[in-house]
Amino acid sequence: MSLLDDLYREIILDHYRNPRGRDTLDHPDIVQEGANPLCGDELTLSLKLGDGKIERLRQDGHGCSISQASASMMAETLRGLSLEESEALMRQVKAMLKGESHDPLPDDLEDLAALEGVRKYPVRIKCALLAWTTLEEALKRIK
Repeated sequence: MSLLDDLYREIILDHYRNPRGRDTLDHPDIVQEGANPLCGDELTLSLKLGDGKIERLRQDGHGCSISQASASMMAETLRGLSLEESEALMRQVKAMLKGESHDPLPDDLEDLAALEGVRKYPVRIKCALLAWTTLEEALKRIK
């Protein structure tokens, strides 16, 4: 296993063990549930919006380390982004996970790059996508 694989595994485990975005969120503007029935992963996203931005995002759920780490990374990354920026990043991450052409992730989002290694395990891609597809459904409700 390469040093990069080791680093990515550590990033995913850190987000799994110390999830970001699990704080309380009173009176969210949007609550969206997502699930992967094949493996039992479940996620609830709660968003507080303001001035066209995601002011706060709470994620809560249970499942494998990859699905929970991906949700943690998403919660950490999206806070303060505009809805357009959030949607663009969501498309980028989904393309990365699916092995499709995409713009490189900005250097300050190296934790998200750790998810790229999931592509080596096709059955786990849906685990990493759960948070992002749940976000996609939430963003559709805003429009």
